[in-house]
Amino acid sequence: MTKRAVQQMIHPVEWRNGAVVLLDQRLLPLQEVYRVYRDHRDVAAAIKDMVVRGAPAIGVAAGMGIALGMNQASDAELPRAFERICRRFAATRPTAVNLFWAIERMRRTFTRARGRSAEVIREILRQEALAIYHEDIACNRAMGVHGAALLKARSTVLTHCNAGALATAGYGTALGVIRAAQEAGKQISVIATETRPFLQGARLTAWELKKDRVPVTLITDSMVAHVMKRGAIAAVIVGTDRTAANGDVANKIGTYGVAVLAARHRIPFYVAAPTSTIDLRCKDGDAIPIEERAAHEVTHLGDKQIAPSGIKVMNPAFDVTPAALVTAIITERGIARAPYTKSLARLVRGEPRDVRRRASRS
Repeated sequence: MTKRAVQQMIHPVEWRNGAVVLLDQRLLPLQEVYRVYRDHRDVAAAIKDMVVRGAPAIGVAAGMGIALGMNQASDAELPRAFERICRRFAATRPTAVNLFWAIERMRRTFTRARGRSAEVIREILRQEALAIYHEDIACNRAMGVHGAALLKARSTVLTHCNAGALATAGYGTALGVIRAAQEAGKQISVIATETRPFLQGARLTAWELKKDRVPVTLITDSMVAHVMKRGAIAAVIVGTDRTAANGDVANKIGTYGVAVLAARHRIPFYVAAPTSTIDLRCKDGDAIPIEERAAHEVTHLGDKQIAPSGIKVMNPAFDVTPAALVTAIITERGIARAPYTKSLARLVRGEPRDVRRRASRS
């Protein structure tokens, strides 16, 4: 089996010359525009407005945004400015736990650096933000290797939303598994759902896979049951914005329905979850906050109105898939299987292995 050449990696968030650079994902696939931010308030607004999205990428952008904000703060107000900047980023996207993980990591770094000069503190925070960035890419590659082993040599995988390089610092979580399988010589094709209402699948996943020369077929969200019934899907792989201690998974709205259909058709349902997205303080999915987004995303397609004016609209950005529907959770440290309360805790503590057998004997 011939190994596939690695493609050039997409970098949706970077630190360049003292500024945060973000690929504006709202404009994809028609325009590839990189925006340069020199003010932390603009980075926070970019996260809220979905210039950058995907839990790992949000965490990386927040870490860089905090470092950027501290460059703007005067020496005398450094401690007060730090807390103010952290609060600003914490208010942007409530569901993605990587955001809060990154903020707390930067807070611990700031606490350890207290007593040093303002210049040194700023440099330490910048280095920590860059460490988050580089660790995310390494994490995604490790996760890809673990997940690729779950896929057959020839198979078609369905994915919902975008959990690729665009949703991370690079390489991707769910799409990272697919990339790793391709790099190992496996022949993997992808069916991507459009992912209404923000169309991350149609705009982002399809664009990213085409750019990487991975065979991809786009379907509407309502076609999933039909495609599964025809026997076209070997596995489902999705990402996650937050995974509870019991294995309940919060991901883009519509994921729960895909998981139900996968169970009905006996198709394995895998979740690619960096350990930074596992929230052991969150007992189960009922405790995960679900972001409600603007009605405009549902009533309009771009700038074109597609629904009557004045109607009530629900627009939850995420739903929660119960752990009972999840076949396995792929992390950079190994693969967790039920019972997740035990297997996830072991992986978060740093036991790098497929914990399936140990968990089942516990």
